[in-house]
Amino acid sequence: MAGTLGKNGWGAMGPIFIGSEIYRGSSYGLGHPLRVPRVSTVMDLCGAMGWLAGRYVNSPRAKPAALHLWHEPDYIAALQAAEATGVATAAMQARFHLGTHSNPVFEAMFRRPATGAGGVMLAAEMLRDGGVIYVPGGGTHHGLPGQANGFCYLNDVVLGMKVLRLNGVRRIAYVDIDAHHCDGVEAGFAGDPDALLISVHEEKRWPFTGALTDDGGSNCFNLPVPRGFNDTEMRAVLEQFIIPRVAAFRPDAVVLQCGSDALEEDPLARLSLSNNAHVAVVRALRGLSPRFLVLGGGGYNPWSVGRCWSRVWAELSGADVPDRLPSTAEAILRNLSWLGAGRAPAEAMFTTLKDAPREGSLRPEVSERIKFLEART
Repeated sequence: MAGTLGKNGWGAMGPIFIGSEIYRGSSYGLGHPLRVPRVSTVMDLCGAMGWLAGRYVNSPRAKPAALHLWHEPDYIAALQAAEATGVATAAMQARFHLGTHSNPVFEAMFRRPATGAGGVMLAAEMLRDGGVIYVPGGGTHHGLPGQANGFCYLNDVVLGMKVLRLNGVRRIAYVDIDAHHCDGVEAGFAGDPDALLISVHEEKRWPFTGALTDDGGSNCFNLPVPRGFNDTEMRAVLEQFIIPRVAAFRPDAVVLQCGSDALEEDPLARLSLSNNAHVAVVRALRGLSPRFLVLGGGGYNPWSVGRCWSRVWAELSGADVPDRLPSTAEAILRNLSWLGAGRAPAEAMFTTLKDAPREGSLRPEVSERIKFLEART
């Protein structure tokens, strides 16, 4: 693993990758969708490809007082207590939603999300004067001020955007391409005229928010999409709606939540994107602001997540992605295991980072929803 950059040395080095070893040594438990290795796989793949040298920064762990920027002190104290004792009391479960199937008690249930939040908050500080930073351990967009929600104990997205504001970055465009609606981020910034929130997510899927007509007080643009949403349709959304809307907003910073559960192989959604779609969104948004913060998010197939998020970093860092991976990188993918795989992954999941395109028809309902959002002023 590449060494940590000096405090004042990052600016001249180009895009920065913020990661942590905590993702390698912690898990939500064997029965949870987040039992799979994700960020550690991305770190290993990018390291094997030589893409992290001089660009890797170790994520700090956010202190409780820093988390109070948005989260309620009683909730943060309860999260720490549950980690320390290994138990969430009935009162904690009822009030804070800790110790549930979605938000279980596990060994690093405070330290792991606090590290993700610390990385995103550090990135927001580092972006004060501009730049590009990637935090694949971030993107926990469901967290609420006083409750765990949807596998998210904290909301590093809201915390990062608030730190951007504290550093003088006023107008922020947030784009979310996770399969699930960003209910927590909307709770944090709905109605804020200096925040633009765009979410593309699967319709009729948890958390069952983000309806097409939900404008959050005028600044939220929600696009629920049907099952089988493909690369052709994502391209139409990107070119006809996302790019024009973000460009017209003239943001000081763009934050992209790049959840990979919209990929075809993901078990928790029914969308059909290839990772080419994610790379296209990253490429399109990068030039629309002097500050670009890219986060991870959902994704529950270890091969599709690791490959997608590694490609995202290659795009951000300007690295060439070979058609065939070198043996060291291929071995990382072949050594992954996943009890929920059902059937053996396709051979391409081991040998390349590039998905085959998943094009298809542009269905009328997608076109109509794009036009509905285009018409909003």
